Amino acid sequence: MSETYTVLLLVEQALTDADAAQVRSLHEGLDDDVRYHVLLPVEDAAARVEAAMGAVGADSVAAARLPPDPEVVETVLEESERESSRALAATLAALRAAGANADGKVVDEDPIDALAAAVTEVDGREAIILTRPHVVAGFFHVDWTSRARRKIGVPVLHLLEHESFDEQAGSGEGVTGL
Repeated sequence: MSETYTVLLLVEQALTDADAAQVRSLHEGLDDDVRYHVLLPVEDAAARVEAAMGAVGADSVAAARLPPDPEVVETVLEESERESSRALAATLAALRAAGANADGKVVDEDPIDALAAAVTEVDGREAIILTRPHVVAGFFHVDWTSRARRKIGVPVLHLLEHESFDEQAGSGEGVTGL
């Protein structure tokens, strides 16, 4: 009788079918049943509101900063939550189409705190973090992967979304060629 090998996936955006197939290929041939538990953080609504307000105030250098309208903040937060839920549903569908057993949730706390809690909660055996390239964050080791390696007690793999293994080969994390 095989055990369940739970892999946590921390993703920034919906996975494509190619991303899901690539993740699934990492665990082909394991004797254990593999389950993927996806964590997708809600896009930072506060940052979106600030950016929008900054764009509005950018017309005048001397423009006074107005506090954001609570209704605007609530609308942006609701849209962020809806978009994150849609991205999670698309990710789970892509993983299932690739033959994976997958579940997950949208998280609104710090992504690494959520990942650390989920490792314990679902008995995670490894974590895969899929991000867009973040050169500056990676260089200063404040990216999710560096933070996760310091915080959780399971192996962590960092993959770049929308890039095949061949496209990622040689680039690694952080900055190369300096």
